[in-house]
Amino acid sequence: MAPALIRVEVIYALPDRYRSIELELPDTSPVEAAVRAAKSQWPDVPIDEQRLAVFGRTVTLSSVLRDRDRLEILRPLIADPKQARRERAADRKK
Repeated sequence: MAPALIRVEVIYALPDRYRSIELELPDTSPVEAAVRAAKSQWPDVPIDEQRLAVFGRTVTLSSVLRDRDRLEILRPLIADPKQARRERAADRKK
């Protein structure tokens, strides 16, 4: 009997465009399997294995994917949000 397959979308977004691929993986596949498949499709995309999310929730490489999950490859933050808020508040006080 063939293993059941799930469909997973992998997304990498930039400010002006995004990349998306849909993968078919065996049921109970870990995030790591989707990351490997994405790396083979997108060798130029810097994938930080510590910055991954499914529907906005952080996951690890060992997290199990479910059918119709959207795996998001997150980019590093350009600015520290807490520091930016402090700076905006300081500017308002001036």
